[in-house]
Amino acid sequence: MTDTPLMPIPGNIDPLPVAREVTPRDDGRIDVLGLSRPRIAALFETAGLDAKQAKLRAKQVFHWLYHRGVTDFAAMTDIGKAMRPWLTERFVVSRPDVVEAQHSQDGTRKWLLRTADGHEFEMVFIPDADRGTLCVSSQVGCTLNCTFCHTGTMRLVRNLTPGEIVGQVMLARDALGEWPKGRMDFDFEDDDSDPEADNRGHYSADGRLLTNIVMMGMGEPLYNFDNVRDALKLVMDPEGLSLSRRRITLSTSGVVPMMERCGREIGVGLAVSLHAVTKDVRDEIVPINRKYGIEELLSACAAYKGASNSRRITFEYVMLKDKNDSDEDAHELVRLIREYALPAKVNLIPFNPWPGAAYECSTPERIARFSDIIFKAGISAPVRTPRGRDIDAACGQLKTAAEKKSRAQLDREAAES
Repeated sequence: MTDTPLMPIPGNIDPLPVAREVTPRDDGRIDVLGLSRPRIAALFETAGLDAKQAKLRAKQVFHWLYHRGVTDFAAMTDIGKAMRPWLTERFVVSRPDVVEAQHSQDGTRKWLLRTADGHEFEMVFIPDADRGTLCVSSQVGCTLNCTFCHTGTMRLVRNLTPGEIVGQVMLARDALGEWPKGRMDFDFEDDDSDPEADNRGHYSADGRLLTNIVMMGMGEPLYNFDNVRDALKLVMDPEGLSLSRRRITLSTSGVVPMMERCGREIGVGLAVSLHAVTKDVRDEIVPINRKYGIEELLSACAAYKGASNSRRITFEYVMLKDKNDSDEDAHELVRLIREYALPAKVNLIPFNPWPGAAYECSTPERIARFSDIIFKAGISAPVRTPRGRDIDAACGQLKTAAEKKSRAQLDREAAES
């Protein structure tokens, strides 16, 4: 059922967020994935439990959700048998529906996912020798209209809820088989009196494949700030998924008014989609620059809480032939980083083509020269190796296109994967 109205947008720069804690379900049950432990307790109390019982059950359910990846209340064995059907009748622990799963020749994996109200979005997992990075989406579609980005050609439908955001991480751990095994028989009944209670049930998987998260999928995370913040708090919570904030990066195209809040309220690494060093070029390829210019953006970067030489701001720079790739552009980028005294590194991204794109990728020689200029100025400027191009999973290529395939074809591909 794709009857969710499109998100009202006053212009192509500032969308009006739609307040939504959870996506309504046809069966009337409430999805608790993505909700904080106090919020789950409040829902249980509203449903009829007394305050003490609600707090206890919320703590138990929270642990089963985030430490064991369990989606069935019947499998939560330390909850009384009579209580499990009561929970099942009123609540649910969901995952996004998988419409399509694709595997690239280089090991990259992309999932086309569907929300409970029928809207589709994508996530990507990129394995490397020493890490595995999950690229997470924050919106269905995007409103920024960056001209080099395929996602920017989509209309913005709505923000993803905290559950739909954290659900991507949960689904990836499902697919990678990374939930811990073993017993979970500790007793929550004494949690208020036992100082060790909060340290129970902290499971970890040796050799975990999913080590890093980047908010670089579909959408602009800072235009869905509250939901992204709440989801990442669950990811970072020691009682939640317990991933260090140093392993999480949020990418913005430059929503300057929200950057300070991002540093203060979330505190993860910051990446900025810069892509140009002059007003005219950035106005063209990253239209938000018309509202928040380069100088204002770099000032916000300089003030970002937690930025340091050990936690540098990443500037993403897509390499577009004869558009932003000259020696002069490289020297100006160095000058700007020095002028604002930014602890920074630059990720040079070879342009990933998509049907109808107006740009070409810079030549390998031009990219190497651009990188060399920045490196010689003492600033790290690695060239990102394109990943997942053959399944349109590379940077700037995400755009749902499942409607072009029949249901039978999608089912066959899902079975083959």
